[in-house]
Amino acid sequence: MERTRWYKDAVIYQIYPRSFCDSNGDGIGDIRGIISKLDYLKELGVTCVWLSPCYKSPNDDNGYDISNYRDIMDEFGTLEDWQEMVDGMHARGIKLVMDLVVNHTSDEHEWFKQSRSSKDNPYRDYYFWRKGRGKDGKKPPNNWSSRFSGSAWEYDETTGEFYLHLFSKKQPDLNWDNPKVRQEVADICNYWFEKGVDGFRCDVIIYISKEAGLPNGKFNPMLCGDEHFVIGPHYHEYIHELYEKSWSKYDCMTVGEGQGIKRKDAESMVAEDREELDCIFTFEHQECDAVLTAVPRPFKLSRLKKILNNWQHLPDNCWNSLFLENHDYSRSLPRFGKVEYRKQVAKMLAIVMQCQKGTPYVYQGEEIGMSNIEGLDRKDYKDIVSINIYDLAKKIFPPLVPVVRWALRKRARDNARTPMQWSAAENAGFTTGTPWMMVNPNYTEVNVEQQQGDPDSILNFYKKMIAYRKGNEVIRYGTFEEYYPKSEKIFCYERNYNGKRLFIVASFSDKNVSFKVPKGYAFKSSKLVLNNYDDAPVALSSYVLRPYEAVVYEVE
Repeated sequence: MERTRWYKDAVIYQIYPRSFCDSNGDGIGDIRGIISKLDYLKELGVTCVWLSPCYKSPNDDNGYDISNYRDIMDEFGTLEDWQEMVDGMHARGIKLVMDLVVNHTSDEHEWFKQSRSSKDNPYRDYYFWRKGRGKDGKKPPNNWSSRFSGSAWEYDETTGEFYLHLFSKKQPDLNWDNPKVRQEVADICNYWFEKGVDGFRCDVIIYISKEAGLPNGKFNPMLCGDEHFVIGPHYHEYIHELYEKSWSKYDCMTVGEGQGIKRKDAESMVAEDREELDCIFTFEHQECDAVLTAVPRPFKLSRLKKILNNWQHLPDNCWNSLFLENHDYSRSLPRFGKVEYRKQVAKMLAIVMQCQKGTPYVYQGEEIGMSNIEGLDRKDYKDIVSINIYDLAKKIFPPLVPVVRWALRKRARDNARTPMQWSAAENAGFTTGTPWMMVNPNYTEVNVEQQQGDPDSILNFYKKMIAYRKGNEVIRYGTFEEYYPKSEKIFCYERNYNGKRLFIVASFSDKNVSFKVPKGYAFKSSKLVLNNYDDAPVALSSYVLRPYEAVVYEVE
């Protein structure tokens, strides 16, 4: 099968189905709700949808704990609904990328039910089972930590052994060293490809290979064991095998979740001649305003620029993923700019990210400037990570709770999972029932319906930005050169392809900032093509940038 690498020209829209649109009034987003918004996606201009998990699941981790890979969650609809959805997408020129969650399953998956039933069950080796330590055998086999807090091991009374779970105890890790497991994964991929899927976003894929013997990890106050499973000893071998058995047979796209991946790792992960993943999500730039993901720290623009600049200089046989928001991170507002400048900040961030080389991702609501929700508290959190962190602080050191509450309000994943704001109607037009999660109270001012009728809205700017990208060779192929890298207020860079140039200037300040055209540009002819204020200079020149102002010039 010829692989056209269509994703290099795509703009991908991520749908978190539980929070996108509810069609039946039960308060939970569903597939028929997505079907009802397909024309909206077409009008926005996106060419692909990444759909977060919609498979059968008991929802311990909102669908990332899968109990049946070949069927749809009851709350979301049926396989027939799903088929109508993908057919409707394809009819509108929109491709579909599904989540592939195969580092672990749900503990309610039939494989695990069989695996835990006895030590000699044929499925026993589908997972990692080990005897405990200590005289009573009740101490975990090693010191590895779960990403969701606590030990990565859970004792099971049935057989008197522990099983490994790098996430929730209801998400046991699959043993990829077992060739039967690897074949099961290839079969799952092929099943969905045959139904019309165009690719996969591969959840925590870099954890699939664990070091033989599962040795203790180096001491880490937050997480132990990473060095034994992040890009483990057989990772590349297993991914290449999956490519040969499945991905290579279809004109598809694969993008891996690369938590912990650095620029130095990129070529070994996504170089086209390796026949592994097509691209990855790196999270280095997401740590510019946080320590260890969850602890806020002051944002420094120079830190962000250095990371993005580094990734823009990948070899030509590698490809970038461009994003600021997804279901695992809080909203861009107010992370990178003040909410009172919502319109300017949202447009500025769109310009900064979408004029770079790579495939841009738009997370649902990002195109209307949805922001973090004020006032979430313990009773409002739905994410297992937020709940675990909050409860752990309360149990171990109650005086820490106010600090945890402050941190979660800024960084909790729940911020990105509030229902999509379609209108100023009750519950933001998301549902006629009681929403599964609190709706952001600002929905009466920030919603799709209001912005559709406003020519100067964030939504209509996104349509313009996406349309400008399509077929733009400078954006797809051009080199990247940054100016003023040490500035904490201005992000300025150039894209250059065959003598055609784009010059991008963006302010990350809520104050006026003086901008000086770099030497060699002052007398070149230029044309303003994108801007987030009505009256930017029509030609590139030195002038005072207003709060969060951004401009794009075509330069000859």
